[in-house]
Amino acid sequence: MALRIVFFGTPEFAARSLDELNLHFEVPLVVAQPDRPKGRGRALAAPPVKEKAFALGIPCLQVERPNAPGAIAALRKVEADLFVVVAYGAILSKELLAVPKLGAINLHASLLPAFRGASPIQAAILAGFGETGVTTMFMDEGLDTGDLLLQEKLPIGPDETAGELSARLAEAGARLLSSTMNEVAHGSANRRPQDHAKATVTKKIKKADGRLDFAQPAKAVHDRARAMTPWPGAMAGFDGGLVRFERTRVAAGADPGAAPGAILGEGDHDGLLVACGTGSIEVLRVRPAGRNDMDARDWWRGLRSGKGSAPRFTTPSLDEETP
Repeated sequence: MALRIVFFGTPEFAARSLDELNLHFEVPLVVAQPDRPKGRGRALAAPPVKEKAFALGIPCLQVERPNAPGAIAALRKVEADLFVVVAYGAILSKELLAVPKLGAINLHASLLPAFRGASPIQAAILAGFGETGVTTMFMDEGLDTGDLLLQEKLPIGPDETAGELSARLAEAGARLLSSTMNEVAHGSANRRPQDHAKATVTKKIKKADGRLDFAQPAKAVHDRARAMTPWPGAMAGFDGGLVRFERTRVAAGADPGAAPGAILGEGDHDGLLVACGTGSIEVLRVRPAGRNDMDARDWWRGLRSGKGSAPRFTTPSLDEETP
């Protein structure tokens, strides 16, 4: 059967799925979150899915409360076979999920039931996992608790950031979603319940989650740095200011025995060695406050010729601003 799909999504991760579905299925309407303030000027900016919808010539509905009676009434008029939800940013009510004829399908960036919730990509990196994936499922009223459909595994690179992993998962997820829609259209979709006893739940990432604690082992510091890149940024205090770590790796060699956060000099890969609770990391790229990202070695060499530079990174306080 030909599927008529209403697509719910908001960030760049979801835009790739919309592009893919529009190639093979009828998408008469897109639903996205409202425009939000963005950047230093806090001007209103359209979400990536809205921009993608306009580029494809698809009408976009933006509502603050998708479960409100008016929004539900508007969506009923579309007479959709399916809702497809990808990182939309709001929980859909039981009444709204009942609107499409065949139900609602969600694409989630983990191998469910692991890492349900708002930050599955960051959570997998923080946990030190070497593998994650994407899952499609039928939605119910719970938080990522519906019956599973298809899954695809992807490796996580040892130095891969959340932004890089998100881009790869978006590509894999778009393909998986298209395969899922084909199975649903042909009546061959195999739905199976999740093992709720094995479920883990993630939280929404906050700015404070980017604070680096150098008393932790080097692997934990490195994993947090890459999990928080690009947002909210991996933050370290330095000489009364803030520096964002854009690219790190775990340094080879024995434990330096230095105080956590101490700068040990230049590393083997043109970076800057920083002591951790055990072991050390090599910082390859940094972004000092008010500046663009740059080579960590060049930043350090410039500082060494200045006055008053303390050769140690610290954990920022909660009231310090992100550069």
